[in-house]
Amino acid sequence: MRRAAKVDANHSEIVKSIRAAGISVYDTSAVGRGFPDLVCGYAGRTFAVEIKDGAKFPSQRRLTGPQEAFRASWKGDYTVLETVAQAKLWCIAVTKEIC
Repeated sequence: MRRAAKVDANHSEIVKSIRAAGISVYDTSAVGRGFPDLVCGYAGRTFAVEIKDGAKFPSQRRLTGPQEAFRASWKGDYTVLETVAQAKLWCIAVTKEIC
């Protein structure tokens, strides 16, 4: 039996900031096996988003083996966000790029 997925301490704040920018968010953190924490959508595009806790040591923020494998095989948009500030900048880039 699989244990419950752990989310990073900044997970809910990052989700909140993305939603505030008008980007839809589906939390997929419980899927596991390297699948990203979030699937986000804006103006007909879909983005895979992995959340890492920027307050942790760099070695603790690395993608796991399954996450690296997913990232390498994913042919769509994929990003890693570590802070709310990064999330806000990403949202600005996404919304300006598309509109």
